[in-house]
Amino acid sequence: MNPQTRSPRFWPILLLMLVGVILGTLGGGVLGALAAFWVASSQPVATSPSDVFPTPQGNPLVTELTLTEDSAIIEAVAKVKPAVVTVVSTQQAQRDIFGEVFEPQASGSGIIIDERGYIVTNNHVVEDARRIQVIYPDGESVDATLVGSDDFYDLAVIRVEGSVPAVAELGDSSLLQPGEPVVAIGSPLGDFKGTVTAGVISALDRTVPIDESFNMEGLIQTDAAINPGNSGGPLVNALGQVVGINTLIVRGSSTSGTVFEGLGFAIPSNTVKYVAQQLIEHGRVERPYLGIRYLAITPRTASAYDLPTDHGAYIQSVEPGSPAAQAGLQAEDIIVRIGGRTIDEDNPLANVLLRFQVGQEVEVNFFRGTQEQTTTVVLGSRP
Repeated sequence: MNPQTRSPRFWPILLLMLVGVILGTLGGGVLGALAAFWVASSQPVATSPSDVFPTPQGNPLVTELTLTEDSAIIEAVAKVKPAVVTVVSTQQAQRDIFGEVFEPQASGSGIIIDERGYIVTNNHVVEDARRIQVIYPDGESVDATLVGSDDFYDLAVIRVEGSVPAVAELGDSSLLQPGEPVVAIGSPLGDFKGTVTAGVISALDRTVPIDESFNMEGLIQTDAAINPGNSGGPLVNALGQVVGINTLIVRGSSTSGTVFEGLGFAIPSNTVKYVAQQLIEHGRVERPYLGIRYLAITPRTASAYDLPTDHGAYIQSVEPGSPAAQAGLQAEDIIVRIGGRTIDEDNPLANVLLRFQVGQEVEVNFFRGTQEQTTTVVLGSRP
């Protein structure tokens, strides 16, 4: 056979086979690339260790905490602090052991409660003061006058002239609960003005003995740090309301030598409202009055003097024309109950009287000698 006659048949077949191989190779590459792109795009891209080792969702041990400057306590302090002042009282001039004349000074804190310039502080901060000065948060010092004070409640109202930097809101202390967060603001030691300390309401309605004849009752106990100079300053809740006036601290026991921490006490704001209103309107607080001088009886004194009762108030003298005199009470009588309330170490006479109103008629049980008797007294108003 002549080779030239076979050539036209062979080359077309070879060309078709070559084209098929090329198309197959290109098609497979394209499909592979598309498949790889689809797989890659369906997976997350790891950008940090947390992406490589993700935190399990709902893990109770993982908590995100964010501290912001608009938290409640910070806002409360910002609201009340401009109304907190330092109160400086200057006492009568005295001579020291070298004959030098000096004027003792005491300092405490106060809170502005009225735009007319009325400021609440403790009675013991301004008691017997010859001059009272108020220092505002910006350092400005102004003179103040005493409007009125009450030693039983340890509260006083003073007043400044002119505009005041701010006025604080008195809250409702009856709504307080143990564990509620509070802050105390004041001027400890008189130097560290505007100091803020935080704590909680530790307890309510506490009684603290002041002396054998009187207990301070209904106090708020807090573990917010209170130091000398904080007296008269506000105890503030998370709403920026004044819920108490800081008045005293207990550091330890005089008998055991034990030192205590975190025992501060404040006068409830509801008491502050009542007393401040009385002082502003009348210059004093009307309290029930018997008109006697007396000594508190304890089991020890009763045993030592062979008294007929181990509790009560031993009358030393009766003021002429007083409610006690009009009821027939005499010196050496021992009052044991008033209005059915027993007088003892936990309930001194002064505290029992505070539970009644001026002008109220009450029954009084007392011992005259060894005989218990009863009379009726119309309580007067303390002069």
